[in-house]
Amino acid sequence: MIIQVLVDNEYSWIVPFAKKLVDECIKNGHKAVLLHKHNEVMQGDILCLLSCEKLFRKLELNKHNLVVHESALPKGKGWSPLTWQVLEGATEIPVTLFEAAKEVDAGLIYNQKSIKLGGHELVNELRCMQGNATVELIIDFVWNFPNNVGKEQEGTSTYYRKRVAEDSRIDITKSIESQFNLLQIVDNDKYPAFFEYNGFRYKIAISKIEDQ
Repeated sequence: MIIQVLVDNEYSWIVPFAKKLVDECIKNGHKAVLLHKHNEVMQGDILCLLSCEKLFRKLELNKHNLVVHESALPKGKGWSPLTWQVLEGATEIPVTLFEAAKEVDAGLIYNQKSIKLGGHELVNELRCMQGNATVELIIDFVWNFPNNVGKEQEGTSTYYRKRVAEDSRIDITKSIESQFNLLQIVDNDKYPAFFEYNGFRYKIAISKIEDQ
């Protein structure tokens, strides 16, 4: 099969996992390629849309257009679902493989697995778990092709908004423990935790000290 993987931000954290997916597909005898521009997508069998920042419109080019979303769709549509659920204190995050449709996050569901959290993971660990689950779901789809059967989404849709820099603000009047969920999901470089004190803004960087 011709399998294309589109990540429209070439600096995205998911790129190494997209490369892993491409390599696995090639090992299994398929023609696979990683793309970063929407206009590079050609006719083929499977297009995987991973962490795309813009909507891909030409769904007719491929037989299947696969998306992975970290929620139990139709609940948790929208932006950064894993991040929001960590903030909510979730200990298990559903990861859903579904077909892209004209309406965002509304297509047929093919498969789902769960990420189990220990409550200690920081953003790089969360991304690793998310990326590996993404690769596993898509590889399973490829192995089962063309016998994959999708099902309609059931239930009431809920939506997460896009997070902004202000969402990483720490309240210095509250304990670290009460805000640890927020510290788990901040990116020390792109959207670091911060607080303001005496008219100045301070950045907080967090990292895990491994056992010696």
